[in-house]
Amino acid sequence: MKLGIHAYAWCSQWSNETLDLIDRAQSLTLDFIELPLMTLDTWDSRAVRERLLATGMEAVTSTVLLRGTDITSPDPEVRRRGIDYLKACVEATAAIGATSFSGVVYAEHVKPANRRPTEQEWTWAAEGLREAARLAAAHGVQIGLEPVNRYESNLVNTCEQALQLKSMIDEPNIRIHLDTYHMNIEEKSFEEATLAAGSDLIHYHLCENDRGIPGTGLVDWDALFRALAQLDYRGYAALESFVDVTDNMNTWVWRQLAPSGDTLVEEGVAFIRGMMKKHGLGAR
Repeated sequence: MKLGIHAYAWCSQWSNETLDLIDRAQSLTLDFIELPLMTLDTWDSRAVRERLLATGMEAVTSTVLLRGTDITSPDPEVRRRGIDYLKACVEATAAIGATSFSGVVYAEHVKPANRRPTEQEWTWAAEGLREAARLAAAHGVQIGLEPVNRYESNLVNTCEQALQLKSMIDEPNIRIHLDTYHMNIEEKSFEEATLAAGSDLIHYHLCENDRGIPGTGLVDWDALFRALAQLDYRGYAALESFVDVTDNMNTWVWRQLAPSGDTLVEEGVAFIRGMMKKHGLGAR
């Protein structure tokens, strides 16, 4: 398993001013850093790639769709903007030499909803992602579908639903990205959901139930790591905890979840490595 960290553990927006976070992740002997593509206007593929090469770090990318890029919108212009944005994210991912791009890429994140999604919305999501996936395949990039809790999406809340959407898209480079924060609300079992993802699992967000330091809350880490060990999981797994509110995506950090970002990362990484050792899950 490759262990990494989401850049939002230390910053609230990615730009060339935060390139040093790649070095910071490397100093913790992590395998990779997860880079957000929320603000492509401040994204510099060349600078990111050069820093990754200089440090020997790997990277993955992620994002969420916002109101103007919702590929399930009834407005065809909004759907087209969403598909174009996903394609731009794929190209940004490939430009830094990364092969994994994931997140809430199937519908608007925190979409106002007072009903269940329609069959048409499922179809629009599948159609949009199919187009993005075909471009991604040409670049050697895989796209991970990340289920999120019912308060953040009315479309994909569970691993089972992510697998349903994957089947509808029907492209081989569509994979599954799980997140313990959301699973704590929506799944019946960390173990069963992880095993259900199986060989389609490409990425995991390792979060405590309050997004604080892993190992200090309610997540059933033993069940999770039993499943990862059974799968002999060799993919990416990142600590995703937030220390601040951002203006480019909802994080809802209304209180201090750890003394500092460094404390959260250092203690969280130590806990996760302990769980890997306990369950015989080797690095890389």
